[in-house]
Amino acid sequence: MTTQDVEPIEGGGFVPRWARISAHAVPLVVLPSGLWRVALVLGLVDRNSGHHWLSWERPYVLSLTVFSECLALLTLGLVRPWGEVVPRWVPVLGGRRIPTAAAVIPAMAGATVVTGLCAYAGLNYVFHFVQPLNDTGETFPTSGPEMWALMICYVPLVAWGPLLAAVTIAYHRRRRSTRSREVPVCTGHAMSR
Repeated sequence: MTTQDVEPIEGGGFVPRWARISAHAVPLVVLPSGLWRVALVLGLVDRNSGHHWLSWERPYVLSLTVFSECLALLTLGLVRPWGEVVPRWVPVLGGRRIPTAAAVIPAMAGATVVTGLCAYAGLNYVFHFVQPLNDTGETFPTSGPEMWALMICYVPLVAWGPLLAAVTIAYHRRRRSTRSREVPVCTGHAMSR
């Protein structure tokens, strides 16, 4: 590896360039599906002509968009200093090191869940295991410009899980190597005072 392939991170360790690029790609692959949902709520996508929104549906769809984008942005913590040490401005916890498992376990669980949901949604779209019906009896678009728009917006989500898993593995390796440098190695000799 050359020095261009890795970048130092505050607190020790180096972030591989591919991991930094992958972490920044995650919010971008999640964004199109969020824009689709916003367009749906605003009525710009006429998927369900005649659909009458219940009072809770629009806030739910918008909050799902915000929540998923916030989760995607958390991936940046795996390549930034605030993913290793709590920022000093945070009351009580500021300045403390974040245990590696506290980031790795939720991130890998998230990568597994997102990959599973994307696989299920893709297979369900193709094989129609479950057809979500609305009050007009329509399902998701299966042809025409709306189907292509839906595909363009949702297909990038397939990359979310694998990208998150790869960045999490890089984070775990970096933190493990940093920790091994911090812990003194016992050589079996008695320590002199």
